[in-house]
Amino acid sequence: MSYNRSTRDDGPLDQLIRALASLPGLGPRSARRIALHLLSRRDTALNQLSDSLRLAAEKIRPCSECGNLDMTDPCRICQSPERSPSQICVVAGVSDLWAIERTGAYRGRYHILGGLLSALDGIRPDNLSIGTLVNRVQDGNTTEIIMALSATVDGQATAHYITDRLKSSGQPDIKISRLAHGIPVGGDLDYLDDGTIATALKSRA
Repeated sequence: MSYNRSTRDDGPLDQLIRALASLPGLGPRSARRIALHLLSRRDTALNQLSDSLRLAAEKIRPCSECGNLDMTDPCRICQSPERSPSQICVVAGVSDLWAIERTGAYRGRYHILGGLLSALDGIRPDNLSIGTLVNRVQDGNTTEIIMALSATVDGQATAHYITDRLKSSGQPDIKISRLAHGIPVGGDLDYLDDGTIATALKSRA
């Protein structure tokens, strides 16, 4: 019997498919294929995924300093003596941090905003960790803020807002730079290749 709306009973399979379909980049068809794949390999794929999800939920926490995800707090990047505390690279999300880390071109620290300002989506400054960033800058150790935000309308608006907040916070000597060459207008960091991101970091304005 084919699996269609008339045969659904809102049981565990339906709940699994809905949970998978709610993930970014997955729709109902993809969710059904993944669910069937997992169930057909219950002893390997399904149990391994279940164990991995449980472990991640138990062990991984956001870093109280930068917002990165790690098993330690502060995270390993914030704790590393090899990372310069004088540079803070501001990114929208953890995936952007990972994209920059893949290049190996940056040896400072990060600050994750948790998104971008968006009037359409109702995301305001108090919904992001902008105030926490200002507090970090006021500790006196920061000399440069790198705005590594996507070259979109929301990304540029967020960068402008943060720049204005930092300039009015009594820290006039801090250099504020942005990713320059290599980042296309309308591009998202997580979809760019490593070489493009590395070039943009090295040639930032």
